[in-house]
Amino acid sequence: MALSSENPMLTVKRLAPQDVATAALWDAFALACPDATFFHRAGWQRIVRGVFGHDTYFLYAEMEGCIQGVLPLAHVNSWLFGNSLTSLPFAVYGGVAALSAQAAEALELEAQKIARRLGVAHLELRNVNPRHADWPTQDLYVTFRKEILASEQANLQAIPRKQRAMVRKGIKNGLVSEIDGGVDRFFSLYADNVHRLGTPAMPKRYFKALTTEFGTDCEVLTVTAPDGRPLSSVLSFYFRDEVLPYYAGEFEPARDLAANDFKYWELMRRSCARGLKVFDYGRSKRGTGSYAFKKNWGFEATPLHYEYRLYKRDAIPQNNPANSKYKLLIATWRRLPIGLANWLGPFVVRNLG
Repeated sequence: MALSSENPMLTVKRLAPQDVATAALWDAFALACPDATFFHRAGWQRIVRGVFGHDTYFLYAEMEGCIQGVLPLAHVNSWLFGNSLTSLPFAVYGGVAALSAQAAEALELEAQKIARRLGVAHLELRNVNPRHADWPTQDLYVTFRKEILASEQANLQAIPRKQRAMVRKGIKNGLVSEIDGGVDRFFSLYADNVHRLGTPAMPKRYFKALTTEFGTDCEVLTVTAPDGRPLSSVLSFYFRDEVLPYYAGEFEPARDLAANDFKYWELMRRSCARGLKVFDYGRSKRGTGSYAFKKNWGFEATPLHYEYRLYKRDAIPQNNPANSKYKLLIATWRRLPIGLANWLGPFVVRNLG
């Protein structure tokens, strides 16, 4: 698309999944653009298409051969949860990352054009910062980010006293953290955890695909008991000078050993040693246990601004466990044998996004 006579050189194009050269330029732009996040990386197109089978529309604005902005989108058409175009499914951050208001506007206009052509019920942009005061906004989610201090001791002392005592308890219990070369131990702990919560697990092949696609920027840390028994695990993303623990799981008995607190401390300690500057505790829903846990670590909540264009619906969708209409489904899922739940989970979760 050519924009207008005001700036005929700015065009919006779609990144082809097989276009390795442009994908490299896309990633270089994302790494340098202040508005971009780990979820703006081009590799998500291969993940979303290859693992979940959704059509993708990874748009970029270009001027004189240089990328000026990107907007990764995917089309999720589900009889369970509706028909949507989202930036980006399975991501907590998304929306436009651009160097100028003109590039951002061009990308959003193209996204709306695609949304209307596809006949979706809504377009969802998972913005970190607000962009459209007149668009309906989901205010359910917040994110937690905090500076990683220069020394291990300073980071430990910055943890509030009660949670710091839990970290010390984990150390006293002889817990050990290890970087895993695969996802087997992580998946076992993660699947057990989400099953107890009554939610479907992502397929194991998704986590394998993440580690393959993003290499050393996707890492699994597992905490073990002194006897080597896995207790708690987290899969984290690395972007610029930030670490983002994204998926996690633990066996229920691990709580008595303070394995969860020890796990996040070990991730923070290792990140400090690597010279990273920001610990991104990620998204939580207000009023949940994970929200309280992160607050207790001394992190302050920052609202996320998920903005919507509604086409065939009157209100923002609420496809999350906090919705009371899923109460019976959650209770039923908890009672399923975990083997059956892990088999059924990928059929359900691919439609959630």
